[in-house]
Amino acid sequence: MTQPLHTENLLNRPLELPCGAIIKNRLMKSAMSDSLADGEGNPTQAQSRLYERWAEGGIGLSVVGEVQIDALFPENPGNLVLSEQSDIKELQALTSRAAINNAHIWPQLGHAGGLAYQPLSKPKGPSALCIGDFECEGMSEQDIALLPHQFAKSAAIAKQAGFTGVQIHAGHGFLLSQFLSPLFNHRTDLYGGSVENRSRIIIEVIAEVRSTVGGTFPIGIKINCSDQLEGGLTQEDALEVISLLNTTSIDLIEISGGSYFPGAKSSSDSASNGPYFIDFSVKAKGLTNIPLVVTGGFKKREQVIDALSINAADSIGLGRALILRPDLPNEWLEGEGVTFDFPKFKSPPQGGVTAWYTMLLTAISHDNEKEFNLELLPAIQSYENRDKARITKWQAKYQL
Repeated sequence: MTQPLHTENLLNRPLELPCGAIIKNRLMKSAMSDSLADGEGNPTQAQSRLYERWAEGGIGLSVVGEVQIDALFPENPGNLVLSEQSDIKELQALTSRAAINNAHIWPQLGHAGGLAYQPLSKPKGPSALCIGDFECEGMSEQDIALLPHQFAKSAAIAKQAGFTGVQIHAGHGFLLSQFLSPLFNHRTDLYGGSVENRSRIIIEVIAEVRSTVGGTFPIGIKINCSDQLEGGLTQEDALEVISLLNTTSIDLIEISGGSYFPGAKSSSDSASNGPYFIDFSVKAKGLTNIPLVVTGGFKKREQVIDALSINAADSIGLGRALILRPDLPNEWLEGEGVTFDFPKFKSPPQGGVTAWYTMLLTAISHDNEKEFNLELLPAIQSYENRDKARITKWQAKYQL
């Protein structure tokens, strides 16, 4: 299942997961917060069209970013929520369009924890913290005990709605990632201290989700190879997490890095022009038989081919490249060595580049990306204004 592949037609090779599901090729659209839900946690026509665009473009698996298990702790008010209050028909409309062309469509199930959107939430993480302007409450043992049930319930709703698998979000500084990080996790009970203890809630979540969705439904997970924060998760710790995941029923491990914690370095700020996490992925491959996806910094077809050829990963995750070229998978699968430029912004404010790409996603969802001409600051303003306009809708829906 994960043996080295011949270089010919590498991208077109199907990937069989341990649960038996098959992804048609080796290209995955990694989760990004598209912020296209309706302000009440339900999909919109624009969001459905966005994922249909990527399916038309040839992607093997798309992951919908920041799908919340708890409306009290969203990343922003444009997130989807999978709960008893979800509109199943709208979710089914999204999945039916996103799964055309034999594509997989998974929600990234998450909980923002200490990074929850403050106008709607009182952020709460593994431990009470006050670091500069960052402040959050600590979770009780009862709060933690509830998490596996919440993830499992959302996974069951995802399955009912027609998603073809789920990804558990344990990266980028959100709640499960916070448990893994000694910077955020100062607990002295069974959920803090050693890597095994810091991973405990993740192992419990995986077990409960698997028990709920059954043995043939794919479950993936996204983890950091490093938080890129002083005192945070190290690569040595992350490799130990990989070894622990190898004992679970996970079907696909996605490797990424970095954090949305204020002041955290971006991978793109310090990395070369090539992929960011290949060296870590090679080490991880030696510790697990579970298929690996590596995400971050892939801009050229030959970089993808090289990573697959040396067995650094079983699949390649793409993010912003698919915003700039939604049809990129088809082009690469057909052997075209397409080159294109990534925009460069001089001294952007934190979060500004992400906001610009998110507004370009909005244009793609309306099939008018060719007319998109927002400069960075107007894009940030549009992004922030849209979120602010959704606050009252979210508060009314969830009685906050």
